[in-house]
Formats: sequence, C-alpha cells, structure tokens
Amino acid sequence: MRAVVQRVSKASVTVDDKIVGKINKGLLVLLGVGEDDDEKDLQYMVDKITGLRIFQDDNDKMNLSLLDVKGELLVVSQFTLYGDVRKGKRPSFSTSAKPEIGQMYYEKFVQKTKELGIITETGEFGAHMDVNLINDGPVTILLDSKKTF
Repeated sequence: MRAVVQRVSKASVTVDDKIVGKINKGLLVLLGVGEDDDEKDLQYMVDKITGLRIFQDDNDKMNLSLLDVKGELLVVSQFTLYGDVRKGKRPSFSTSAKPEIGQMYYEKFVQKTKELGIITETGEFGAHMDVNLINDGPVTILLDSKKTF
C-alpha cells in the first residue's frame, strides 16, 4: 500500500458538487492499494499512519500522533499512487490492485481506524473527486508498506 499523508487544519472531498467527507484538524490520507498487498500491508499502514508523530507538542516539536491529539482522518482512494512513469510519459497502472481488491482494502483501512476511535471520513471509491485542504505546516509524508522509499 502507498499513502500520501498530509497534516491539515481542515480538508474536504466533494463528488458532484456535494461534500461527501470533511474533517477539521487531522490527516488527509490519499491511499493506494497494490496488486501484491495483503493484511500485513493493511495493518502496517493503519499503525504507521495513526502513530506518525507529526503534530506539535508543548515544546513546538513534532512529537505527537493523530491519536495523541485526537485528530480526525479523511481517507481518499488514490490508485494513481501506483502510476509508473519510468518508461515514457504516460503512467502505467499495472501494479495497482484490481478495483474490487482496492475497494476491499480501502474499506478495511477505514474500518480499522474507526475501531481505534478516530473520527474517519471518506471520499467515494472510484468517483471523480475534488479534494480541498489546508496543509498545516506544510507537512506531507510519503509511505509505502513495502518500504520501497
């Protein structure tokens, strides 16, 4: 699995001019699922994202996690994170999961974060979405469950 994680003061996602998910202070997560991902990748991403120490403590150091600050989460499916442009200029998505598998892991990710007590909002899987955010910092982290970067 791959994710772009952005610390936000607020974020929302709109489908057909209707807001389908919206959060205040927390994390916007663009989440992509790869063809070889499994339950270990899922759990790694849940643990890593909810535990990232990227919120300021009382000494203005990035030392607190989403759980520590009781932040919110907006999760948006993003298969294009598996776009491979090493050859040519048109991305190949051959290593992204098939839509039914991607949706299953996306929904499992959301469910697991909700089980941790995190207010979790979502986009709409497979839809054309407009994502609005105020990136706080800015702080943006790239994650890959296979640790390729």
